[in-house]
Amino acid sequence: MTTQNLLVELFVEELPPKALKKLGDAFAGVLFEQLKAQGLASADVSVVTAYASPRRLAAHVTHVWRKAADKAVQQKLMPVSVGLDASGNATPALLKKLQALGADVSDPAVAVAALKRAPDGKAEALFYDSLVTGAALDTGLQKALEEAIAKLPIPKVMSYQLETDCALPGWSSVNFVRPAHGLVALHGSTVVPVTALGLKAGNTTQGHRFEARVSPVVIKDADAYAQTLLGDGAVIASFNDRRFAIVQQLAQAAERLGPGYEVLMDEDLLSEVTGLVEHPNVLVCAFESQFLDVPQECLILTMKANQKYFPLVDAKGKLTNKFLVVSNISPDDASAVIGGNERVVRPRLADAKFFFDQDRKKTLASRVAGLDKVVYHNKLGSQGERVKRVRAIAETIANRLGADVADVQRAAELAKTDLVTDMVGEFPELQGIMGRYYALNDGLSQDVADAIEDHYKPRFAGDELPRNTIGVIVTLADKLETLVGMFGIGNVPTGDKDPFALRRHALGVIRMLVEKDLPLKLAELVEDAMPVFGDKITNASTALVDFIYDRLAGSLREQGFSAQEVDAVLALQPQRLGDVAKRLSAVRAFAALPEAPALAAANKRIANILKKAGDVDAHVSEVLLQEPAEVALYAAMKEVAPKANTQFEAGDYTASLQTLAALRAPVDAFFDGVMVNAEEMDLRLNRQGLLKSLHDAMNRVADLSRLAS
Repeated sequence: MTTQNLLVELFVEELPPKALKKLGDAFAGVLFEQLKAQGLASADVSVVTAYASPRRLAAHVTHVWRKAADKAVQQKLMPVSVGLDASGNATPALLKKLQALGADVSDPAVAVAALKRAPDGKAEALFYDSLVTGAALDTGLQKALEEAIAKLPIPKVMSYQLETDCALPGWSSVNFVRPAHGLVALHGSTVVPVTALGLKAGNTTQGHRFEARVSPVVIKDADAYAQTLLGDGAVIASFNDRRFAIVQQLAQAAERLGPGYEVLMDEDLLSEVTGLVEHPNVLVCAFESQFLDVPQECLILTMKANQKYFPLVDAKGKLTNKFLVVSNISPDDASAVIGGNERVVRPRLADAKFFFDQDRKKTLASRVAGLDKVVYHNKLGSQGERVKRVRAIAETIANRLGADVADVQRAAELAKTDLVTDMVGEFPELQGIMGRYYALNDGLSQDVADAIEDHYKPRFAGDELPRNTIGVIVTLADKLETLVGMFGIGNVPTGDKDPFALRRHALGVIRMLVEKDLPLKLAELVEDAMPVFGDKITNASTALVDFIYDRLAGSLREQGFSAQEVDAVLALQPQRLGDVAKRLSAVRAFAALPEAPALAAANKRIANILKKAGDVDAHVSEVLLQEPAEVALYAAMKEVAPKANTQFEAGDYTASLQTLAALRAPVDAFFDGVMVNAEEMDLRLNRQGLLKSLHDAMNRVADLSRLAS
């Protein structure tokens, strides 16, 4: 049986641009999977291509059968003891089961003879072989289409009325992301008679709203879809092709302006604009140079977020007064389109300039009191109260690091004040950024101004860290205040829910402690932050520290360390997180030694012995050492342990563990020749003390027992 290619298009009103790529991929993907599941397409030879434009979702699938092949199916019926009586005749239960499957039971003996008997566990069972008729494309595509529509990732559907075709005119309600107006389903050049959302499939669709050559656009066969839409409908159906065309046109427009212009590309904006146009046409626009006195972040944000424009910067990254517009029409004279876009953006830029000019009339220091009126959390008070807590925590950290306390206090006190400025009120994304500009305007130092901007960093995975020590301290204080406060009132992440981004805050704390290699202890940082809340919270320091180590463990596994390596190091909860990477490297090097498996197993055995023994004193009396093996182990420890400890204190963890590897032979001999739990209490306690001393010496870098398989 030969195959033909299949094309399905759902023509609708303008779809959400930010979700268009995801909708297109989901529609085509589910449709293809359903066709494969029914045997109408093959995973080996069939290929699916997704199409998505602002007004259509479509899928092209190669090598689709008109009818799926019949399939032999073997079905287990029931145990032989249930299906056949003592004489080998069919029981009523078996006959009922066969009838339900459509088998001919007019002659029960013949029906039983056609069954197969085979072992099924400890018993023997009856099996029924049948030939299942393959699905026809008409019914198979109908099912696939309904499934593809049902599984679209639509956060919110709309309800609209659809006129019916019945003799008496009426209306029926349809629920979909946008009103649907057309359905195309072609197998080769043949229309497949399927329906969806009250529509019957045909071979016609609509092109560009304003620039289509013909209407409707007739699709002669499945393979002509994209070419016909482009030629007759002026629509680039492929999302990826439109995106590529936009990128090319943006680059060409910047190049025509001269070597000093570069497009400020943004992936999210690019995807959104691709979802807004069917046939892109990039135009060059400009605004008055006077607006360049406003911080460029403000201008860039308003152009991108509000108008969907692409700013142009010079070779040094400085904003120019020209920008690019991706239009959905291509008139012979584009001056009206250009002029219209320039008129639209001008009031936006004027607002930004007004906000900036007005904000600079007041100092950040004069705005501190205004934070008392900004609610932070109903259980934790206002932003003003929060600022005082952050400042107190930052002061403690500054003292621990020997930093300039006055600058740290100033940065912490002013870090949130731009929240009550007009600019940040209009553009919340600029918090911190505007604080830096206003701090410099107030005559504050560059370091303090940078710290005010940077105290929100890292904002996302891979974001840069604060650029100076003041910023690091204020950022640590800010994130610790959030973590301690939220854990203290019981607002902890659960499952996928993390409304206060506590996981991100914890990872930010980890990154600063690790990447800046700060000589700070994690537990002390958390404990230092507790008192500033007074009686607003309960002490949840243990849960919070565990939470941070959990985030660290996940981060380390993502970096390529094995679960065993991470578990071995973090089991000790090393307080200086900057040491963790060195400990992991040491554990990895130790695990590669031939002595490692035996020592890890011995450590696990020792840990179990000590756990059962309870509170053991790491003290050894030489006069109580009787067996040669325990004498030899003690002697080896006196020789090896001091050297390993010296290396550990110097931070050479790899050398420390490799030195301890020399204990393998005496440890093995000890367990072969010494009874730890001797009947004499003094001997037992002494041997337990010996093992405790050994355990303490060997597990300073990591818990080596976690490496045991």
